[in-house]
Amino acid sequence: QVQLVESGGGLVQAGEALRLSCAASGNILGIHAMGWYRQAPGKQRELVATITHESSTNYADSVKGRFAISRDNAKNTVYLQMNSLKPEDTGVYYCNADSIATPGITYVEVWGQGTLVTVSS
Repeated sequence: QVQLVESGGGLVQAGEALRLSCAASGNILGIHAMGWYRQAPGKQRELVATITHESSTNYADSVKGRFAISRDNAKNTVYLQMNSLKPEDTGVYYCNADSIATPGITYVEVWGQGTLVTVSS
């Protein structure tokens, strides 16, 4: 079974930085893409950033130039460096892994439990 565990959330002031981490555990042979999504109170979950196994990245327009996604394929871990945080970045940040290959089965999609990021003004 594959699990994703996020860490690094917390309370910061506007303009500060945070780094989120998400580690995938299990007998993993490879993961096609990993990413971060967020859900603000009363809003739908939205894409923040994704990164493929080959390190091709995609960002939401609202975070371009401020956030940077990276991954360590050897550790099955994805990171999100968030700089110049704004109050509107507040929300629960969820890690996502797409097409996780394990011996005998490929998991289509797995989600983490989420980590709360709160940015005060």
